[in-house]
Amino acid sequence: MKNSREIALKILYEVDVKKAYSSISINRNLRSNVNELDELFIRELVYGVLENLIFIDWIIKRYSKVRFSKISPIVKEILRLGIYQIIFMDRVPDSAACNESVKLAKKYSHKGTVGFVNGILRTISRNKNNIEIPDKKLMPIKYLSIKYSHPEWMIERWINEFGFEFTEELCIANNKKPKLNIRVNTLKISRDNLMRKFSDMGLKVYETRYADDGIVVENPIKITDTDEFKKGYFQIQDESSMLVGQILNPKEGSLILDVCSAPGGKTTHIAQKMNNKGKIIARDIHEHKLKLIEQNAQRLGIDIIETEVFDALVLDDDLVGKIDYCVVDVPCSGFGLIRRKPEIKYNKSLEDIKEISQMQYNIIRNSSRYLKQNGILVYSTCTIEREENIKLINRFLSENPMYKFVPIEEVNCDDMKINGRDGYIELFPNIHGTDGFFIAKLIKIY
Repeated sequence: MKNSREIALKILYEVDVKKAYSSISINRNLRSNVNELDELFIRELVYGVLENLIFIDWIIKRYSKVRFSKISPIVKEILRLGIYQIIFMDRVPDSAACNESVKLAKKYSHKGTVGFVNGILRTISRNKNNIEIPDKKLMPIKYLSIKYSHPEWMIERWINEFGFEFTEELCIANNKKPKLNIRVNTLKISRDNLMRKFSDMGLKVYETRYADDGIVVENPIKITDTDEFKKGYFQIQDESSMLVGQILNPKEGSLILDVCSAPGGKTTHIAQKMNNKGKIIARDIHEHKLKLIEQNAQRLGIDIIETEVFDALVLDDDLVGKIDYCVVDVPCSGFGLIRRKPEIKYNKSLEDIKEISQMQYNIIRNSSRYLKQNGILVYSTCTIEREENIKLINRFLSENPMYKFVPIEEVNCDDMKINGRDGYIELFPNIHGTDGFFIAKLIKIY
């Protein structure tokens, strides 16, 4: 049986070389009989390496006599694992980190790399308190990039948009472990009753700050194995995502179109807000993802959702002018999810943002045509990029004068960290403790 470090190595290799999503690779590789302690260790290794990848590679480049580009992918992952343990994991002795890495090199690489891995890691172990990075004042962009492992182009862009101090706080928040948020299915149980059940099970829980139906779970080991999950009492969903249904605030009996609905967290929440009365057309281009919506809806006791394979970039003439509420949760760069999927930092470019924002615009332009007069459109993304968010919405409003912002009154804005009066909200991990998110609420006035 593979040990924990070996499983972590396989996952990191899949993420780096095969471009797998970290969450999917972890879940697939942990299906075997891995106990809870080993699972926590594997997750810490994988996410720790991914969160600190640029910094770790900076160290490798400083101590390796072999050019970085010449090091084989598997040996890079072995070195990254070893360095993460030496630099960041106080409870792992440096000798254990070195020895276990050498064992992996023996198993997964040729004989010549064993001494190479051993030499680098032992040198780093001796010098770990003296690792230098660029000066904060002289090279601020490079400093933030290496210290917090975010690409330089991203750092430069955020400094221009938000300022240096905000950007540093954002990078720190992106490298912190997010807490598990769940959405209570109020069709079956109240938030208070579910919290009592969890407390009786020994879980530490408390209410989300902005979402009316949310609970934060501090110690959520195998929570989807519980009877409460199987009975449909809750759905795993980040607080920021819950706010889409809350802000949409649909009336019972409405006809709703969710144009990019999979995997269905927002769709099922909207059905819940409608007390399971009315009709929701849930669309996506991937049939297998629509199956997830159907499965979740069945578990949650929801029967008003009809799934359809349909491309949001194509106009459906049959629905023009017939919809009461339209949800436009578009594909995006995902930069609000970095703390959950750290590999996003390394897999996207500036060109991707430009390409994505044009696609988003085409989707909202199509979607806007489906609404009746006085119909409501909610646009959302899980990114902090203003080119995909407020700049895109302002462009849409300037070209579509029949739409205007609706003040957002469904979210508690008392602390003034969220201002919904202008018809949109921006959420940031470093300010709100949620995923980075954007939600705009529009009404069709004629």
